Amino acid sequence: MNKYTRGLVFSSLCLLAGNAIAADKPVAVVNGKPISQKIYDHYLAQATKQRKDKKGAGDIPREAIINELVNRELLYQNAIKDEIEKIPEVAFQIEQLRINTLIQGMLTKVATSKPITDADLKKEYDARIGQANLSEYKAGHILLKTEEEAKTVIAELDSGSKFAELAKKKSTGPSGKDGGDLGWFNAGQMVPPFSQAVAQMKKGSYSKTPVKTQFGWHVIKLEDTRKPEPPRFDDVKKQLQIVVQNQRLQEYIENMRKSAKIEIK
Repeated sequence: MNKYTRGLVFSSLCLLAGNAIAADKPVAVVNGKPISQKIYDHYLAQATKQRKDKKGAGDIPREAIINELVNRELLYQNAIKDEIEKIPEVAFQIEQLRINTLIQGMLTKVATSKPITDADLKKEYDARIGQANLSEYKAGHILLKTEEEAKTVIAELDSGSKFAELAKKKSTGPSGKDGGDLGWFNAGQMVPPFSQAVAQMKKGSYSKTPVKTQFGWHVIKLEDTRKPEPPRFDDVKKQLQIVVQNQRLQEYIENMRKSAKIEIK
């Protein structure tokens, strides 16, 4: 057995053991047990995916796959002969694989029982766009260590000092060298106290009271605001499909929990 073949043996342990007799033409027969074309196709798909994940190149030879399936079948037959399934840890793992397979089948059934329509996706899209704060802000800040220092900066601004000059001179933040400029951002990109303060300001104004965050005390100047166009429905349909499907699965699980007798110990 060459190095490549040995590697396939051990990488195949996650596949289902054993091969049922199939109606299609077998690709090999081991001790009277046929290995079906379906098993070959399944194994080839798994091996190809693993190779792509590892950035391998080229196709896997048919002979290599068949030899690997023969080795796998021999190992399986010997495992049955030696009653390996009766080893407690092996039996436990087999049961967990069985449970996981059934759960996946159940989830697939739930997911396909009521197809998600474009109308369902559009409803979710409209709801999310309606709730989203799409505003973007262009602002600068002067970050200081204490509230008193921040109040002093505000007093200097009230007296006519230039915001950018004070930022370069006094800000402890990395944007200080740029006059405090933070560029454009949306609310989700900043910590809540900062975003909330900016959202309440008028364009061209600066904060009249210091804003406290975990980073220190901020004096903020709002330069401009804009409302960008939301993403087009067609551009986010795939993401919405996942969102709606997850919502339905969660609802299904919650309904099961409501009717189940659950004891947490």
